Amino acid sequence: MIAAQRFDIGSTAVYPAHGVADIIGVETKTVGGHDLSFYQLQVRGSGLKIIVPVNKANENGMRPLAGPDAIDRTFQILRDHDVPIDRQTWNRRYRNFMDKIRAGAIEGVAEVYRDLALLRSQKTLSHGEREMLRTARDLLVGELAVARETSESEVAEELDSMFKN
Repeated sequence: MIAAQRFDIGSTAVYPAHGVADIIGVETKTVGGHDLSFYQLQVRGSGLKIIVPVNKANENGMRPLAGPDAIDRTFQILRDHDVPIDRQTWNRRYRNFMDKIRAGAIEGVAEVYRDLALLRSQKTLSHGEREMLRTARDLLVGELAVARETSESEVAEELDSMFKN
């Protein structure tokens, strides 16, 4: 079994479907007669505050920023345009993409972005697909900019250039 990742106040983490967040505190609450510890996260960009049970953080997909190996794998995925077009119905494709985003791995988010960007060059995306493409792009841009210590605009330009029609 993999040891649970511990996060310190002031460190940065990634929370699935929300992106890069700063750990601004740890609080203890009594729930059902038991004291439970919670990370207090503040999502960068939106300012959204989330509390995550410390003992469920890994299970919920909270993880450290992507390191160099994960970033390399992410760009390999984004450069691979020789993937079969997903012929599933839009709602099944949507559910599969949401599952990848909720899982929290940057590589899964990259697959969603790549697949929808490639699909967009073949057909008009539904409103839900366009929103998911934007979400996947925003999640990638946010994490890659922080992990690579560069601007979001540079990362966005780099991603967009990979899928020019």
